[in-house]
Amino acid sequence: MKLPKAKNINAEKYVAGLSKFKQKFAKIKLSANESALGPSPRAVKEYIKVSKDFKRYPDSDGTFLRKTIAKKFKLDQSKIILGSGSDQVIEIICKAFLSKNDEVVLSQYSFIIYRIYTKLNSAKVVYAAENNFTSSVDNILSCVTSKTKIIFIANPNNPTGTYISKKEILKLRKKLRSNILLVVDDAYFEYVNSKDYECGLKLFTKFKNVVITRTFSKIYGLAGLRVGWGYASKNIVDSLYKIKPPFNVSRPALFAASVAIKDTAWLNKEIMHVRKWSKIFYDVFKKLNIHTNKTSVNFSLINFDRVKKNSKQVFYALAKAGILLRQMDAYSIKNSLRVTVGNSKENLKLITELKKILNV
Repeated sequence: MKLPKAKNINAEKYVAGLSKFKQKFAKIKLSANESALGPSPRAVKEYIKVSKDFKRYPDSDGTFLRKTIAKKFKLDQSKIILGSGSDQVIEIICKAFLSKNDEVVLSQYSFIIYRIYTKLNSAKVVYAAENNFTSSVDNILSCVTSKTKIIFIANPNNPTGTYISKKEILKLRKKLRSNILLVVDDAYFEYVNSKDYECGLKLFTKFKNVVITRTFSKIYGLAGLRVGWGYASKNIVDSLYKIKPPFNVSRPALFAASVAIKDTAWLNKEIMHVRKWSKIFYDVFKKLNIHTNKTSVNFSLINFDRVKKNSKQVFYALAKAGILLRQMDAYSIKNSLRVTVGNSKENLKLITELKKILNV
């Protein structure tokens, strides 16, 4: 008997940060770059209130949330598209713009989801080498060919935690052909505190050939609700709306996000907590001879070349102690782990266990 046969898909599967290890839920999960303090209590309250009535479909266009976002950032509401996480916006972009034989240029250690959706749409991924785990605009430009259709830039970048300057990212857009779409992922922009940095939304809202994506999964602590959004010219957004699934963001998620984005006091509390602990982590890692760059985000990429234990040994030892970090095998970053800033108790526990494992 012949059965339906799916088409051959040449793309890896996205593997999320572990929540459990050997079937036991981790006490401390520092593997997914989730918010250290969790969502705004006001957003939680709103979610609970709205969740009492599930019989109604959500507003398919998320009009109220789009209006709230537009007011917050002084944007044109008609140029905003919502997604079930910003990764769905990225998926829709790839579906709308990529065809077979198109090329997408990515930084060497860029977010894995870009290459997954590129391959799912039969396009070719071209990698641009990084300089000290930082995206190189010159190297990206050198990879551009007549087949290049999209450039993805996460700024700051996951999993490296580094960023490229305002000057460099403007240079990139200027030197690209006008028919190459530049997608700037602002997922971690709120954490950056550097004079030479500027987020994509402030740089490119007037450009007709740039899409900026943002998420509620990180600093807003709504990862479990899956809410993200994109901003682009009307022509691009209209193209994306032709593909966007109806009712793709749930009603409770829409309302919770609308409240979360207004709670600036909670947002600032998260930022201050992350900056404080990022500095502590950097100093501790340095004392332990674990190599890392000073991070601009809520996570650090740490390397174990200078210590007697390798990253795999450290990962399993921490997992046994109930602490999960992120392995970097999928990114081909050797002997390294990625660690998210957690709450104070979690961070202290991590430091204690690392010292035990490394016999310090």
